[in-house]
Amino acid sequence: MWATGLGAIVLLSVGTGVGWVPLGGAREDANLVARRGDAPVTRWLVAHLDTKAQGQSMAGRLVAVWVVGAAIAALSAAALLRLTAPLPLALAAPVAGLAVLAGALAGRGRLRGRSRGARDNGSGIAAALAGAAASSDPATGILITGAEEFGLVGARVFAQLEGGRLTGVEVVNFDTIDQEGDLYLVSHERRGAGIAAEYARRVGGLGPVVRPRRLPAGILVDSLPLSRAGAAAITVGRLTWGTLRRIHTPGDVPEGFSLELAERVGRAIVTN
Repeated sequence: MWATGLGAIVLLSVGTGVGWVPLGGAREDANLVARRGDAPVTRWLVAHLDTKAQGQSMAGRLVAVWVVGAAIAALSAAALLRLTAPLPLALAAPVAGLAVLAGALAGRGRLRGRSRGARDNGSGIAAALAGAAASSDPATGILITGAEEFGLVGARVFAQLEGGRLTGVEVVNFDTIDQEGDLYLVSHERRGAGIAAEYARRVGGLGPVVRPRRLPAGILVDSLPLSRAGAAAITVGRLTWGTLRRIHTPGDVPEGFSLELAERVGRAIVTN
């Protein structure tokens, strides 16, 4: 029983996160790729175009990930204890309840309603386009991905098609630049952390506190598969817990929201 429950939770949570478990009906999507001439691209400016609304906000998704992790740990411990002796009801009941809660929270990732996606990721698109307009560097390319919200599909496909050409290339992914909070430069490994310091210098005078950091558990961004393909990749974002409670819901609207900082961030990124 414990093994079955553990396996079901793992498959549901991981499958939803990477796109194995469908969140809705089938859909068509595409990447937009732009280069200046035939020069090899040494830096990609990236943002995802699609958005979604679901039964929980991004904050709710993070809570779900944490609860799923706790349920996996509890079920694993209970299974080990069960090998030596029957579990008392006082222990088995809360473990079972935690497993049920984890499954319910993971299942709330299914699509529900609509989101206009002003912050996630209209702001990222604005930053990438502003950076493209401010740069005349023929080695800078623009990648607008599709299906990011459905398992990073666009970025994964691009990484497969580019193959070894991504090795050593810089990737700056713009994803949710709100009007409040610290400005995060998120990396995945040593290569990304190395370029984060340089880009932190470029955006340091824009106003928000700049914080390089690693990707938090439970959040997936387009720079991740590009980093795994060999690129020195970071994601730039500005958000608070309030932002996380708004995105992936109908409340992510453009009314009262300014793209001015997002555009300044995009221009600063391409300025040496």
